[in-house]
Amino acid sequence: MPPGSVMTFGPHVCGSASGFEHEWLVTDGTGGYATGTVAGLRTRRYHGLLVTPDRHLALAALDPVVTLPGGAAVRLAVHEWASGAIDPAGHHHLEHFELADGVPRWRWRIGEVVIEREVAMTHGRNSVAVVHRLVDAPAGVTVELTLTALCTWRDADGERDRTTEPPAVELAGGGGFTVDGAYRVDGPDFRPVGEWYLDAYAREEAARGLNPVEDLWAAGTFQATLALDETLSVSAWSGDLDAVPPAAATVVADTRRRARKLLRTAATAGARDAVDKALVLAADQCIVTKPDGTPDVVAGYPWFGSYLRDTMTAYEGLFLATGRFDEGARLLRAHADLPERMRASRLGDCDGPLWFVHAAERHVARTGDDALAAELLPVLEGVIAAYTKGTRDGVRADTSDGLLAVEADESGLTWMNARLPRGPVTPRDGKPVELNALWANALGAVGALRERCGRDASVVHSRREAVKAQVVKRFRAPDGWLFDLVDARPAAYPKGGGSIHDDAVLRPNQLLAFSLPYAPAADEPRLRTQVLQAIGATLVTPLGLRSLAPAEYGYHGTHRGGVVARDTAYHQGTAWLWLLGPYVEARIAAGLPVDTVLTAVEAHLGECGLGSVSEIAEGDAPHRATGAPFSARSVAAVLHARAAIRANRKLQTASSGKTEKLKLARDAAPRKRRNALR
Repeated sequence: MPPGSVMTFGPHVCGSASGFEHEWLVTDGTGGYATGTVAGLRTRRYHGLLVTPDRHLALAALDPVVTLPGGAAVRLAVHEWASGAIDPAGHHHLEHFELADGVPRWRWRIGEVVIEREVAMTHGRNSVAVVHRLVDAPAGVTVELTLTALCTWRDADGERDRTTEPPAVELAGGGGFTVDGAYRVDGPDFRPVGEWYLDAYAREEAARGLNPVEDLWAAGTFQATLALDETLSVSAWSGDLDAVPPAAATVVADTRRRARKLLRTAATAGARDAVDKALVLAADQCIVTKPDGTPDVVAGYPWFGSYLRDTMTAYEGLFLATGRFDEGARLLRAHADLPERMRASRLGDCDGPLWFVHAAERHVARTGDDALAAELLPVLEGVIAAYTKGTRDGVRADTSDGLLAVEADESGLTWMNARLPRGPVTPRDGKPVELNALWANALGAVGALRERCGRDASVVHSRREAVKAQVVKRFRAPDGWLFDLVDARPAAYPKGGGSIHDDAVLRPNQLLAFSLPYAPAADEPRLRTQVLQAIGATLVTPLGLRSLAPAEYGYHGTHRGGVVARDTAYHQGTAWLWLLGPYVEARIAAGLPVDTVLTAVEAHLGECGLGSVSEIAEGDAPHRATGAPFSARSVAAVLHARAAIRANRKLQTASSGKTEKLKLARDAAPRKRRNALR
């Protein structure tokens, strides 16, 4: 199945357990979403037709029943129960699933009768539209379609069951009903039911060691008699319950139009092929608008929120590679108070502000927006000053060598931030290599922006050169790669020996010392080659880079089981797809081939989160994707890496053409001289 703006599955996938593994997602641009599986089975507690921006599950499902002429009733829904039963098994009637322009579409066939469903969300509002259409039937035949609304109102991370009060369902003026006064569901000919569906089972939650069982409230049914091409539509929304959204069919059409407009904008920024189209729409799912009108980034669906580190790490891919320059500038401006926040409160994040500096400089370099450069330069200098003096998180520039040190990594301040009750799984007290690569890069970025704004940059350039020299000097390990930590604290690793030490454990963090625009080790080609050889031989998998080499102490090659088991493995061997971005950039800088690096990831777009890129994969073969199936950093990394590969290919072609012209000129020169002698 080729990935792109259109993805399709036939009955072999739709009607089997394979269809339970492929997930679709539609979003509303505010943080709300609808999501589920191709086959229709709810395998996660997060699956449903309406989830609010504050992560409450509302409308869980609309179960369709088709009554044929003669009275035979066919149930098209599919549910799994705690008993192990799958009933009904409506996916056996599914003949086709399509994801086109961001809109999922199902088609069920019962003999000559074909029913279609489409799901879309109103952009800018937490509202979902579900359209059912009779697309094929014998001439003159009508069918009765009934939809049972299965409802709840709970935190998306939890469950609700019959031990609690049933949801308060009240009839709404003009049709439909409201639930707990929190959301409204509207459709034709509503008839109340009011009963629990007991012990609905979510197999993915069981696999994650969480409670997989909940009860759902059958609020009532919507129904209509359909002739050929007629529809039964249902809308559900939160917020202002009296403000009825546009007609469901209009929402579907608007969603398609908006997707095509996004693809045209991205095409002007360089996005070209089917993979790019899928990634552009995946990026759009991650970009949201907050109530105050400022853009933001959801780190991943279905359970992550917004975090500074993830937002700024993903910035280049989400905004610059897709041509969303105006939104990106507004997002950067929204963080103008970052230096003050670093001084006043704990961010729980030691490198997010450095990624912000990187994002701002890359934006200006890409767009040539000198006005934004002048506006943000004081903010970026404030970030540098905050690190120099020390942040509330305990991150400070060491006066002895100029490197950034994490004084006490008690909460997991680096991106390797998994935490158990006893503390961080991967404590990284001391001077992490990627933090100092970002630090040198930030100094270089500020220096470049000062020059761009016509200001003297000698002091900041001098400081960067000093940090750069220290990184190369202090982090060069005898093993042929870079230390992951220098001045590491005794408790950081079992082989620490009870004294402050330098840790040569092989991790991918050192890639940033070679891949960033102002990377501190960019002028060390031999060292870069050694590092890339070590990483290529031990860390690279088809779906990202392992967070720890298999031969190292504490390596975990699988990411499954309960919370403790998964968090223990999270940064101890699990492969991260976002690291493919720095890996591609480092290889390009080294003049190494990159054309096949993303082959497996591009195929992955049709495997798990459809059209998107998973957060992580297992370190051991076959490298099963896991974590959030729709990840902002992963999507952004692949978008940016593909753009870098295209630019590199173009540069190589131009260079090759220039070399060929010089060769032709040299070959022609003797002939000219011979002709002159004649």
